[in-house]
Amino acid sequence: MAVEIKVPTVGESISEVTLLRWVKKTGDYVERDEVIAELESEKATFEVNAEKAGVLTTLVAEGDSINIGSVIASIDDSAAKPASAPAPVEDKATEAKTVAPEEIPAASLQVTGKQVELKIPTVGESISEVTLLRWVKQSGDYVERDEVVAELESEKATFEVNAEIAGLLETSVAEGDTLKIGDVIAVIKETTGKPAAAKPAQPAPAAAKPETKVETDTAIKKPDVKATPVASAIIADKKVDPKSIKPSGFSGRIVKEDVLAAIANAGRKAFDGAELFSRNERAERMSNLRRTISRRLVEAKNTTAMLTTFNEVDMQPIMDIRKQYKDKFKEVHGVNLGFMSFFSKACAIALSEWPSINAYIDGDNIIYHDYVDISIAVSTPRGLTVPVIRNVESLSLAEIERKVLELAAKARDSKLTAEDLTGGTFTITNGGVFGSLLSTPIINMPQSAILGMHKIQERPVAINGQVVIRPMMYVALSYDHRIVDGRESVSFLVRVKELLENPALLLIQKDPIKTLLEI
Repeated sequence: MAVEIKVPTVGESISEVTLLRWVKKTGDYVERDEVIAELESEKATFEVNAEKAGVLTTLVAEGDSINIGSVIASIDDSAAKPASAPAPVEDKATEAKTVAPEEIPAASLQVTGKQVELKIPTVGESISEVTLLRWVKQSGDYVERDEVVAELESEKATFEVNAEIAGLLETSVAEGDTLKIGDVIAVIKETTGKPAAAKPAQPAPAAAKPETKVETDTAIKKPDVKATPVASAIIADKKVDPKSIKPSGFSGRIVKEDVLAAIANAGRKAFDGAELFSRNERAERMSNLRRTISRRLVEAKNTTAMLTTFNEVDMQPIMDIRKQYKDKFKEVHGVNLGFMSFFSKACAIALSEWPSINAYIDGDNIIYHDYVDISIAVSTPRGLTVPVIRNVESLSLAEIERKVLELAAKARDSKLTAEDLTGGTFTITNGGVFGSLLSTPIINMPQSAILGMHKIQERPVAINGQVVIRPMMYVALSYDHRIVDGRESVSFLVRVKELLENPALLLIQKDPIKTLLEI
């Protein structure tokens, strides 16, 4: 007999949920009350348990949005518990039917004998090792050809590994492992077919249930945290601060074991303000990206004759232009008018006038560039990355803003490619977004200079003999004194200041305001 598993009612105002993950797969034998799936509503995540013991058949896919009451799976409770593999489903209505090779239960898949090794691909001439960030598919999963199975991280970017054939995946390394180029990370075994395709869920009638109010009241009493139902109940009962709990569940959810660990170590949380006198230490392996950042920064300090010069910029003119035309600019170009486009354009003009700052040393030669590729320093959870905007000298303000937006999104989603991070003739870094008032940035080798932007701070300044309050920004230029002289570095920074305080000069047109809206 098949028992339908439906999406339970989780609150009066919630009409649909999302299937986050199947804990159990089609063809798996499940015990009664065993967790088979994880769902997410607009307020919390919760688990679905098996109502009977038997063989599971899933009917919806991970990521699908499902209405309350919809059937997401069925369990055949007539199947006996197998010793190693689930017994065949005894359904007389389908007993005489021949199951197509491409639609058979996952437990009945047979391997053909052919298998393909998945190896770490070559991702760049200078890259010899990578880190396995995450398995998108797990060992034992059926994967289609070209489907993404893993995410890797090199010292420059993250990239994906795809399945070369369809079949069953067997992983051989763990997440976080450091691997060499060419290492085997998994094997895919070709099968005679593929698992039965999931059937679309049928929405159930929106009938009122007598227990709805009870469930709603329970949901309201649970803490507003991303936790499993059992974990939420313990948190509420023991009055544990969710901020003191380190989650280990799927998608950052708190599970029961996390809460129990927090309770057992209640006096060891020193940095949440609740407890003191902690003497805990912990070791975490450095990522390839962090090791590369460390190596390159030390190399820059030890190799270059680095010096920093400073100036300050009155940001009022740019702020006035942005305030007056930001809405029209957004309407015309579809992007916001930010500070980075002004700074990038000003640097491109100044670099054309002082080419040594846009050059680098190669042995006994100085390599000059007749173009400006500006590297924009971007902070990500995994560390500092420096994607490149190419030919800034030829781009409009709107084109620069679009490129900044594109690269920032790729950095946030860990989708930057080696091409995005390769090259660059000059770097701009903005510590002001974090509140930095003044700093001495380190050169991004092999470049010869880097411009540091900082926090805009209102300060009293003297203008035409009068003391006025203006929004000022300190700017810093760190440069390699081996190739850039003091006269050049100071003159470059003064030119950048002049262009920023007179932004009409950036537009180089008879009608600068009209040009601002057109470019």
